[in-house]
Amino acid sequence: QLQLVESGGGLVQPGGSLRLSCAASGSTLGYYAVGWFRQAPGKEREGVSCINSSGGYTNYADSVKGRFTISRDNAKNTVYLQMNSLKPEDTAVYYCAARTRYYCSGYAEYEYEYWGQGTQVTVSS
Repeated sequence: QLQLVESGGGLVQPGGSLRLSCAASGSTLGYYAVGWFRQAPGKEREGVSCINSSGGYTNYADSVKGRFTISRDNAKNTVYLQMNSLKPEDTAVYYCAARTRYYCSGYAEYEYEYWGQGTQVTVSS
């Protein structure tokens, strides 16, 4: 059973950077496509980025394109989300999720079988 644990969240000023990590255990993360999602207070959870199992394909929501970078190190069983030029509207709980497919296919939550517990990101001065 795949288990995911996010880390790296925190409080950062606008314009700052954070790197989130999604560490897997219980299975080899390299068999799964992985997505990052976020949920802001009072809003629905939304997809942010996805990376296929090999790392050769990535996808980003328009709201983060050019500022966020997803990557993975399958040898370390970890996926990362580098977040630069952070804005107050990026404030949310960030979740990583894995799907038992090699490829990304949108951000429908039912497509992702395994979820982490989330890490809080707060962008504020």
